[in-house]
Amino acid sequence: MDWESCYKSGETPWDKGEPAPGLVDFLEHQIPFHHPDILVPGCGLGHDAKALAGRGYDVIGLDLAPTAVQRAAEASGKGSVRFQAGDFLRLQGRRGFGGLFEHTLFCAIPLEQRDAYVKSAAAQVRSGGHFLAIHYLNPRDPAGPPFGVSRAEILERFTPHFELLAEWIPRSFPGRENRERMLWWRRRTKGT
Repeated sequence: MDWESCYKSGETPWDKGEPAPGLVDFLEHQIPFHHPDILVPGCGLGHDAKALAGRGYDVIGLDLAPTAVQRAAEASGKGSVRFQAGDFLRLQGRRGFGGLFEHTLFCAIPLEQRDAYVKSAAAQVRSGGHFLAIHYLNPRDPAGPPFGVSRAEILERFTPHFELLAEWIPRSFPGRENRERMLWWRRRTKGT
C-alpha cells in the first residue's frame, strides 16, 4: 500500500477526523500510562497523538507518509506532541518509551512483516512500560489492508514480550462495532 499517495490524494477512508473512541474512553476512565513519554506509530493525521498530548503526555507521532506527518504537525500547533516521518518496523535501537499506543496499525501490516512489528514494539517500550492497542480483528475485505488478525495470533506474538493486563471491546467508529479489541499490556523485563 502506498500510504503517501493516499494522503496526497486525500483518499484516507480510515481517517475519521477525531481520536479513536476507545482511546477517548480509556483516557477518561482507565488507569493512565505510568510514564509521560508515548510513541504513536502509524499516527496518520495525529488525532490519537494529540488526544494523548492533551492529557499531558509527551508524545511522538510516527508515520510512513511524510504528507500525513506534515499535516498533523501543521494542525497541532505547539505543545507536547511532535510528529516525524519514519518506519516503525525499521526503527534503530531501543528508545525506551514509557508507553506505546497504536490504533489498527498491526492489522495494516502484511503477515510476513508482523514479526518485525513485534520486535520493534518490544524494543521501543522500556521494562514496565505500557502498550495499549486497538486491533481491528475482522475487516470486511480479507485481502487487506487491513489484513485479518485473530485474538489468538495477537496473544501468541506479544505474550513473550508483554504481560496482558486487560482486554475489552471498545466503543468504536460506526461500522466497526464489535470488530475491534483493545488490549492493555505491560512490557516484561528487558532481555525478553
